[in-house]
Amino acid sequence: MQVGKDLVAATATPLVLGILAEGESYGYAILQRIAELSDGELQWSDGMLYPLLHRLERLGHVESGWQIADTGRRRKLYRLSPSGQALLGEQSAQWEIVTKALSRVWHDGGSPLVAGMGA
Repeated sequence: MQVGKDLVAATATPLVLGILAEGESYGYAILQRIAELSDGELQWSDGMLYPLLHRLERLGHVESGWQIADTGRRRKLYRLSPSGQALLGEQSAQWEIVTKALSRVWHDGGSPLVAGMGA
């Protein structure tokens, strides 16, 4: 299933912040982690990830530094800053509210449209 652009955009920041909360990482590894977390359903491109990382860095939520990999290539590592950790906490709380509301409408009382889809 193709996830819509609006939904991908809405989840991009909390997803990247959550991945960086696991520990510092570099772009390609972040892309792999997104694919892993979504069971391959989300396939981000460099063109989507790097502008987001640069914006988060500009806003002070992410910090970066260069490292030499085992292969001898330089790569930029990103890590969550204290303000990024705070933003992640805020966004996590907001997404809990949204997730609970969606779960209730889809499962607890059931939307007639969604209920009919399972039949």
